[in-house]
Amino acid sequence: MRVRGRTRRRGSALEDAILEAAWAELAENGYAGLTMENVARRAGTSRPVLHRRWPSRMTLATAALAQRFAREAIVIPDMGNLRDELCHLLRRMSDRASGGDLQLFFEMQQDLAAERSSFAELRNRIVDGDQFRAVLARAVERGEIDAERLTPRIASLPLDLVRHDVLMTFQPLSDEAIREIVEDIFLPLVRSP
Repeated sequence: MRVRGRTRRRGSALEDAILEAAWAELAENGYAGLTMENVARRAGTSRPVLHRRWPSRMTLATAALAQRFAREAIVIPDMGNLRDELCHLLRRMSDRASGGDLQLFFEMQQDLAAERSSFAELRNRIVDGDQFRAVLARAVERGEIDAERLTPRIASLPLDLVRHDVLMTFQPLSDEAIREIVEDIFLPLVRSP
């Protein structure tokens, strides 16, 4: 079907165009300046089309962030040992989180509270954690760590410490801070006694 001289987009093509428009709006105007009207205009569609898929600007912003993070996924190759892989992952995570994305999360705080949601739920909707689980699984297979010691709290500890430092300082972590998280805090907790 053609609409005003161009092919009407549907399905994933339309969704991609909308999410790209939403990300462009977020990048240019921040969350506070994100409006359904501007996204619809930029994507060449209408507000009702957006509202059918995303009932609020929070859900639209979350979907746009999730798409961006998926496209820029951190991939950690098998480097032969947990220490190097985890340091590499934490460095990439720290560097990515220190940009404008962090400001977006803070701008979204009021809407998160209104939807009875949290930063943890937002993180779970945006980042899948597959790379971190793959790093830990390889370490278990290599016998570097004891799977029984990997409780959910301990397993999330390195990522939580990076998030905490970045949230507190708005700066990427130093190499020494990453080394300390991995070697002095995490590895002693998960290695076999």
